[in-house]
Amino acid sequence: MTTHHHRPSSYEDLIAEGAAVPTDGWDFSWFAGRATEARPSWGYAVRAGQRLARAGAVLDVQTGGGEVLDFALERAEPARPGLVAATEGWPPNVDKATARLRPRGAVVVAAPDDAPLPFVDGAFDLVLSRHPVRPHWTEIARVLRPGGTYFAQHVGPASVFELVERFLGPQSPDARGARDPERERADAEAAGLTVVDLRAERLRIEFHDIAAVVHFLRKVVWMVPGFTVEAYEPRLRALHELIVAEGPFVAHSTRHLFDARKPSTR
Repeated sequence: MTTHHHRPSSYEDLIAEGAAVPTDGWDFSWFAGRATEARPSWGYAVRAGQRLARAGAVLDVQTGGGEVLDFALERAEPARPGLVAATEGWPPNVDKATARLRPRGAVVVAAPDDAPLPFVDGAFDLVLSRHPVRPHWTEIARVLRPGGTYFAQHVGPASVFELVERFLGPQSPDARGARDPERERADAEAAGLTVVDLRAERLRIEFHDIAAVVHFLRKVVWMVPGFTVEAYEPRLRALHELIVAEGPFVAHSTRHLFDARKPSTR
């Protein structure tokens, strides 16, 4: 089982394979050859590394397994900030992030995603986040020092909804409009931040077999809440037959890049 390119496999084999792969961490290497996702043009992790190299105290919110912060810190060497902290709400990822980031001198704090940030006012001159569940603008503004920056990549509205709607049916306007970048801009400004740059892109995703769909829905659990192979068997089989007949299933992810500043005090 060294290569993934045994297609075409039977529906049962593909389902079993997609259901068996571990889903912890944010490593997507298993998808090589089975699914593709276009990347945003701005290269968030590289740019986060450039920001890190100029910062003194940095917080990464909802760090996941610490993969992106680790990459950014590597890019920033040897100009590493004096203080690097990260928060994460999911216990398995807290352990993973701690193991990955401790050798780089970063401290990982277990904190629920919806709780206040466990830091004093004005503690950081740079706050980073990649794909936060919901940005807590008032908390971000509070922990930034005057003149500090929030630099982040967010998931945008109706991301991968072509796939979501195949399993859940048509989504409400509220669901489709959630994570709207202009609404987030207004919320950031209401919290006292100045939005310096905000750009959005819609990016093509292709799923080449049903195993990739199953693995994706098991990994990105909020797409189809409560997803199991058993619960969605008829839809999975129908989608498998569509892919076999017509080729890769195409969806689109949405991403936006936020660069916001806390105004300097006079």
